[in-house]
Amino acid sequence: MTWWHAVLIGLAGVWAGTINAVVGSGTLVTFPVLVALGYPPVTATTSNAIGLAPGTVTGAYGYRHELAGLWPRVARYAVASFLGAIGGTILLLSLPKDAFEAIVPVLVGLAVVLVIVQPKVGGWVTKRREANGTPQSHGGPLLLFLIFLIGIYGGYFTAAQGVMLVAVMGMLLSDTLQQLNGIKNVLSAVVNLVAGTIYAFTAPVDWAVVGLLALGSTLGGLLGAKIGRKLSPTVLRALIVVVGVAAVIQLILR
Repeated sequence: MTWWHAVLIGLAGVWAGTINAVVGSGTLVTFPVLVALGYPPVTATTSNAIGLAPGTVTGAYGYRHELAGLWPRVARYAVASFLGAIGGTILLLSLPKDAFEAIVPVLVGLAVVLVIVQPKVGGWVTKRREANGTPQSHGGPLLLFLIFLIGIYGGYFTAAQGVMLVAVMGMLLSDTLQQLNGIKNVLSAVVNLVAGTIYAFTAPVDWAVVGLLALGSTLGGLLGAKIGRKLSPTVLRALIVVVGVAAVIQLILR
């Protein structure tokens, strides 16, 4: 690894950690960077899951005030994410490498679409919250099932799982958007920690990449939790979309 590769990966980790805490989809930054530098898609995914996990933890910690009084519900959601993440890692490790490389462009494309439509989803959530001022207690079995499915997706390929979580929780809960974002950070941290732990023992991992991403994402998670609300979501979203589209094109042409 050259020095400028190391700097680029570290900066991508900071950026991804910040975006994960504020919006989600930080993997759409780090994954294409790693692929562009020559890392195989599977190695890029597993190294991402481990390296970005510390950033999701610090991002969740930064939203602890928004989660006051919600921890019993968050714990139930976390169980669904935990089980889903195990299923996702099994899929990644079981499916042929060629299947993963064929599916990844579709998953990245789906994640980009979700990022693009996120403002409309957020507007819908806001209107629903204003129409129903009483938060629901848990969201019911449907929400747990959807969180489980997103956990499978997150364990298989982490990009945009945060956007998915906010979307489904917004449809079934009436908590504030900041509270939903805090819950999202916790559940994303659970998925990344579970997947990262499994990958560390069973999958190809580049530990130099992991170390750089871990340092960068830890800082990014703290920054995102503190100053994320002051940043322009439109600018962040536009950058994510540009990087994501570039990743799809590059993966298709591989």
